[in-house]
Amino acid sequence: MPEARNKTQATDAGVAAFLDAVEHPTRRADAARLDQIFREVTGWQPKMWGPTIVGYGSYHYRYETGREGDMCATGFSPRKASLVIYIMPGYADFGALLSGLGKHKLGKSCLYITKLADIDEDVLRQLIRAGLDDLATHWAVAPS
Repeated sequence: MPEARNKTQATDAGVAAFLDAVEHPTRRADAARLDQIFREVTGWQPKMWGPTIVGYGSYHYRYETGREGDMCATGFSPRKASLVIYIMPGYADFGALLSGLGKHKLGKSCLYITKLADIDEDVLRQLIRAGLDDLATHWAVAPS
């Protein structure tokens, strides 16, 4: 049986058009601000990954099982319920940093924020950088 391919792939869709199309005005403004923050922290240009993830950089992974693929190194998605921030791949314990972030929920590799006004942007910048630094100890990270 052929191995399943990662559903989230880099696309040529326009990031600016995607961000401009975010319906809720606060979510749209927060997404534009996140784009600015990610560009400043990473020094990379964004690329759409699938229809809803704004990604920065990329890495190729290959697990012991043989499964392999490519994914953005970090990024975010302005979803209807919250802003989802991807701090890949979730290996490290960022508890100390997260304690100073502000109001958030946590998944394995995802950080859920209702609005940027609820968090400390400087801590978010530190988390993005720490996530990229940790990712680079596991996989080669390429700029975008």
